[in-house]
Amino acid sequence: MRVLAVDATTDHESVALVHGGRLLAEVRMVAQLHSRRLMPAIEFLLSNAGLAAQDLEAYAVTTGPGSFTGLRVGLATVQGLAVAQSAPCLGLSTLDVLAAKIEGTADALVALMDAQRGEVFGARYDAGGRLQGDRGIGPVESFLDGLPELTAFFGDGVEKHQDAILARLPRALFPRRSRYLAGTLGLLAEPRLTALQGVSPADLRPLYLRGAHIRGGQP
Repeated sequence: MRVLAVDATTDHESVALVHGGRLLAEVRMVAQLHSRRLMPAIEFLLSNAGLAAQDLEAYAVTTGPGSFTGLRVGLATVQGLAVAQSAPCLGLSTLDVLAAKIEGTADALVALMDAQRGEVFGARYDAGGRLQGDRGIGPVESFLDGLPELTAFFGDGVEKHQDAILARLPRALFPRRSRYLAGTLGLLAEPRLTALQGVSPADLRPLYLRGAHIRGGQP
C-alpha cells in the first residue's frame, strides 16, 4: 500500500513515502513556515517518485502534541489530499512515533517533548514501544517515578532536561536517533492501514494535552 506520511508537529518537519514495508523516500526540513513549505515538499517527493497524488492509497499524520500551527497545518493538508480520493487515514501521537524510534534500546522507554513553561509532554512505553499508562504534560520529574535505572529517553524534551533525568536516574540511556519522524510514522501506519484500521479524513482528530495559548502555543 502506498502511504504518504506527514509530520509537521516538530521543528524537524518531514514527509515520507512508504510502500510494502519499505521507506521509499523522505523529505526533511527544519520547519519555520509550515503552510508554505509542506505542500511543495509533498509535490517534490511525489514528483521524484514518479507518482501523482491519485496514486497514493492511504495517508498517515502525526496528531500531536507539538506545534499548534504545525499540527493544524499537517492535519488539514492530509485531510485535503485524502478527501479528494476518499482514501483512508491514520493519525498517531507524536510521542508514540518518538518511542518507536528507540524501540528495543531498553526495557522501559520514555518519549519527551518540550512543552515550554518548564514542562514537557511525555509518555512511558515498554521495550516494544507499547504505551504504558497515559500521555500527559507536566514537569519532567513527574515522568521519572518508578522507572528502572536503565530507561531510554528520546525527544527534544530530553535535551532541555537531561541533567534532571540523570540526577534521578544516573544510568539513563539517550539513544542517538534522527528527529525526523515521517519515515517511522509511515512504517508504523502502513500495516494498520492495510488491516483496515484507518479512518475517513473527516474523522482525524488532533491530540491536545494542553490548550493553545498566544504566540506559538503547544497543544
